Amino acid sequence: MKSPIPTRLTLTTRLNGTEMQRSGTDLLIYSIPQIIAFCSDFTPLSAGDVIATGTPEGVGHRRTPPLWMKAGDVLEVEITGIGTLRSRIVDEKDET
Repeated sequence: MKSPIPTRLTLTTRLNGTEMQRSGTDLLIYSIPQIIAFCSDFTPLSAGDVIATGTPEGVGHRRTPPLWMKAGDVLEVEITGIGTLRSRIVDEKDET
């Protein structure tokens, strides 16, 4: 299987199935190779590691009205050609 080209990937964020954000890796402030090189300077990287790079426009506090995640919500972050990370939001007080 051919690997996806890091500079031509689309990142999509969905909250409870509704698309909240969509942007391309070509619009990141730093390129994927620059980000990997920077992180590998201070920690060993292995297959399956996740590097959080920030978020494109559409983040909750910048929406009108603001939109905040709450316990029970499902957040999905998809990168074309790589896969989808799906997480259920929990209330931190329920994690004790």
